[in-house]
Amino acid sequence: MTVKTINWGIAGPGGIASKFATDLAHAEGAKLVAVGGRNLVKAESFASKFNIPRAYGSLEELAADEEVDIVYIGTLHPAHKENALMLLRAGKAVLCEKPFTMNAAEAEEMIQLARQSGVFLMEAMWTRYLPPIRKVREWLAEGHIGEVRMVKADFGFNIGWAPESRLLDPKLGGGALLDAGIYPISFASMVFGEQPTNIMSSARIGQTGVDEQFSLLFEYEGGRTAALNGAVQLGMVSDAYIYGTKGYIHAPNFLFGKSATLHVSGSEPVRFEDGREQSGYNFEAEEAMNCLREGKLESATMPLDETLAIMQTLDTIRSQWGLRYPADEQV
Repeated sequence: MTVKTINWGIAGPGGIASKFATDLAHAEGAKLVAVGGRNLVKAESFASKFNIPRAYGSLEELAADEEVDIVYIGTLHPAHKENALMLLRAGKAVLCEKPFTMNAAEAEEMIQLARQSGVFLMEAMWTRYLPPIRKVREWLAEGHIGEVRMVKADFGFNIGWAPESRLLDPKLGGGALLDAGIYPISFASMVFGEQPTNIMSSARIGQTGVDEQFSLLFEYEGGRTAALNGAVQLGMVSDAYIYGTKGYIHAPNFLFGKSATLHVSGSEPVRFEDGREQSGYNFEAEEAMNCLREGKLESATMPLDETLAIMQTLDTIRSQWGLRYPADEQV
């Protein structure tokens, strides 16, 4: 059975978009037909690299391309909202890179427009769709480790001292929380299916005014907890553990998700391994395309209400640190 082809556009021909475009070639029924950005030369270079028929020097032109069904937004964090709103108004389905927006107010605005317009919108939390993470969700749903009581997840990398970097620029949404922290926080949200009732946090605010590292302790009803850490100035072992009353699950280097192991008390460990060679961005693309083919306006795996709730959690954490972005001043 032949699947319906879905035509893709890319907004923002940068590094993350290059990874997405590379993996999109592995997604059945996906066709990359256009790319747009603020710089036509850069867009044309990107188009040449990935054999994309059309390159535009503005996102307005991309939004007006009648052949495009869905657009992947890979622009800088502060541009996500305006880019998405323009595309949604043009009737284009949107897959928006994480962090979804700069704050919850922006996320709410995007979600409201998508729902009012009846247009598909999804956060590109690619980790959720990787086969090993899907297997983790399956193990949890089947109750193999009993009642989940504790989650531990870390993600950190060291970019060195680079004050000119986007990752350390508060105007561009820099800092560990939005770039690294979104992964363990979203992982905990996936496992518990809810946001914490209490948040304790600590962060190191660096010379540029952004969080260079952080530690979080989330409390949930019934004494359940999540301990989450992230950094952009520390190389960390980025593993995730889920502890339950009957055993635990280990997902090494969890956001890249190549394997996961189920440890049930009294039984031999069960290992699931994914032999894929590509990064795995194709899986989120396939999820979005399946939703479009089925006429769905959002993904059940990454619901918009959960995306908004996670952004609200991020806002709460930043408020504890007194960390604000220019986008917050507009709220």
